[in-house]
Amino acid sequence: MVTTGAHLTRKMVWNLLSEIPDPDIPVISITELGIVRDVEVLQDDKIVVTLTPSYSGCPAMQLFKEDIKAVLRQYGAKEVEVKIIHSPAWTTDWLSKEAKEKMRKHGIAPPEDWCGTAVKLFGDAKRKITCPHCGKQDTKLTSQFGSTPCKALWFCNGCNQPFEYFKCY
Repeated sequence: MVTTGAHLTRKMVWNLLSEIPDPDIPVISITELGIVRDVEVLQDDKIVVTLTPSYSGCPAMQLFKEDIKAVLRQYGAKEVEVKIIHSPAWTTDWLSKEAKEKMRKHGIAPPEDWCGTAVKLFGDAKRKITCPHCGKQDTKLTSQFGSTPCKALWFCNGCNQPFEYFKCY
């Protein structure tokens, strides 16, 4: 547990960042999402957090920056810098196993194990995504784009439920 006004260590900063939820998938944190790439604790309680966006132009990046700065300042950081890097590009491989399980329990199908193989744009339509509700693969793509660009809409014929699928990147 981190107390307000404490001299922040690298581990403390990582713990605080692990409490910041992703705005699109609030059951996972920004660290579970894998966008936090590095944390530096410098002299005079300056903290530098390096992020890689899940995709170029992600509208949540500004919110991430604001949340990070607010949380770290609340706990004693005098200055917070949030760096954005684009290389290496974020990949769904950076999602933790725990994050994928939380997504599934929340009703979002996490990226499938075959994500590392080459999939062309709209290539997921030929795949069978596992339904997060019933676990069946009797599913079909209904829209390549869901509530955010990183998700697609699917329908399960097994349980007659729509669901979102977090696309492979």
